Amino acid sequence: MLQVSKCLPGGQGLAPALRKRASFVELDWDVRQKSRFSATDSSGRVLAIFLPRGQAVRGGDVLVAEDGSVVLVQAAPQKVLHISACAQHGSAFDLMRAAYHLGNRHVPIELQPDHLKIEPDHVLADMLRSMHMTVVEADMPFEPEGGAYGGHVTNDGHSHHGHGHGHSHDHGHDHAHPHPHPHG
Repeated sequence: MLQVSKCLPGGQGLAPALRKRASFVELDWDVRQKSRFSATDSSGRVLAIFLPRGQAVRGGDVLVAEDGSVVLVQAAPQKVLHISACAQHGSAFDLMRAAYHLGNRHVPIELQPDHLKIEPDHVLADMLRSMHMTVVEADMPFEPEGGAYGGHVTNDGHSHHGHGHGHSHDHGHDHAHPHPHPHG
């Protein structure tokens, strides 16, 4: 078993030729958010990954093994809910509103310009549909935002470090305000 204890976010500093020759490992989000796990790379090597606690591994990151070899991480397709604004009546504001309501529930969410992705949840799917969002189950890679306070890695692989702002949450109320919306 080959030990891995270093992760290069987005493969920073690694020559493109080394990335091309690297073996890879496909991992879903449940595994990638753990700091201790095992996996088998595309060369058949069993890896024992020991990363600092709280460090999520993202698609595009590169793991560095104790022997100096590198392993490219790919986000594995997994069950997700693909959320988009209604193609006939929707707008970008509808998508922003859906992201707000999901964020208010502290749901891991992937933000894209034209859609959102979350892990499957029938209660949230029903809420989103009641907001006239199009919600489709799919098998796709999932790269949720990392959070505003601990820094996060975007899909372009660049790390962004946030700083804290005091604010309070009102956890006890749903502030959805449905409005008439012809659908049909």
